[in-house]
Amino acid sequence: MAFDAYDDYEQSERLQQWLRENGISIVVGIVLGLVLIFGYRQWRAHQVKSRADAAAQFNALTNAYASGKASQADGMVEVLLKAHPDSAYAVFAASERAADDAQNGKLEAAESSLKWAQAHADGEHGALKSLVSMRLARVELARGESKQALAVLSAIPAGDYDALRGELRGDVLVKLGRNAEARKAYQAALDAFGKDAPQYNSVRMKLENLAPARKQGA
Repeated sequence: MAFDAYDDYEQSERLQQWLRENGISIVVGIVLGLVLIFGYRQWRAHQVKSRADAAAQFNALTNAYASGKASQADGMVEVLLKAHPDSAYAVFAASERAADDAQNGKLEAAESSLKWAQAHADGEHGALKSLVSMRLARVELARGESKQALAVLSAIPAGDYDALRGELRGDVLVKLGRNAEARKAYQAALDAFGKDAPQYNSVRMKLENLAPARKQGA
């Protein structure tokens, strides 16, 4: 029993000595841990509130565009882009403004908005970039900038909007007078769409309206 009591005493002394030597480090570690936990929770709460604010602003501006209040909506877009530039809602907002501008013949303004959206659709919003690029290519085609439209389409990764991209690529190539390549693009679009797609017949008509390339000597 005496030895047991001595062992208990020795262990107690060792523990107290260890605490004296390391107590400050332990306290500092606990405090830092609590600060990190609190900070993370605050950051998460801020993120949630920021997304909610951006969503509310986006909803308001879409309603404004739908009501024909374009000037008011444009102002809302600017506010959202400045307050939440890294939000997906900012990309959507710039795209909405571009759609309204394109509909009203303001193609250069639409191009500018879509280029902003394209530049900010990277990172966690990278999936949006291909969609924005498709819209940008359509605007470039409408502006008569067919080569630029083709360059935008060529930068879209394979597997993203293959059917729609193939059709639009065909339209651009027709404008450039590259009918043989346009036929290949339309055929690729048909293969990607499938016969049940609502766009299938219109793309097939585009393909059929392109006369096949003449053979030399014919």
